[in-house]
Amino acid sequence: MKRMAAAVLLVASAAHASDMIEIRYVEQDPGDSPFLTRVLVTPQFLRMDSGEAGDDFVLLDRKQRRLFNVMRGSNIAMVFKPGQLPPKPSVWKVQNKVEPAAKGTQRYALTVNGVQCAQGIAAKDAHPDAVRAMTEMMTVLAVTQYGVWKSSPTDMQHDCDLANLVWEFGSIHKLGLPLEETEFTGRRRELEFAGRVPLQPDLFKVPEGMRAMDAPTQPGL
Repeated sequence: MKRMAAAVLLVASAAHASDMIEIRYVEQDPGDSPFLTRVLVTPQFLRMDSGEAGDDFVLLDRKQRRLFNVMRGSNIAMVFKPGQLPPKPSVWKVQNKVEPAAKGTQRYALTVNGVQCAQGIAAKDAHPDAVRAMTEMMTVLAVTQYGVWKSSPTDMQHDCDLANLVWEFGSIHKLGLPLEETEFTGRRRELEFAGRVPLQPDLFKVPEGMRAMDAPTQPGL
């Protein structure tokens, strides 16, 4: 982990207008095979995909604050926009315990009402614009995530889902680029690569002829 953190900070130092930031995580749910999540960031866009250009992907227009979920099989791009969240519950007690880790990194443990929702390590000064872009994406999706939570059966409504996806993701992102994370569900993600690579403008476009469909902005409120 020390070598990983140092490499992340090193490659973050050289920026060029013709580059984009590429971040790759290896993720795994308990009992399932690991899979790759790739995040590509420019000053105007964020793209999240499986690492294959021809697969489905999510595209955030950072200036317009619109997110497109591109589903090639159905030829639809679902469009998400920010919405109004309800206030946090009055009994919501959040603590994010932060401790120094390897040089340039911090270890955190996020709890809500005494239950640990997430823990991990973040690199404070690594690729800050990529961290901002990921925060922007989650901000656009937060109201939809809340609606999904609210419409779920009561026995599946966990406060940690609200913490990780709706109200508290910012408290983690302000610590820096996540290098490793473990959620309350047991899902783990570890950084595989973070650095600058040549820009590929075609990756930041919704395919021509794809039908755009507005997603509900405030489901379940």
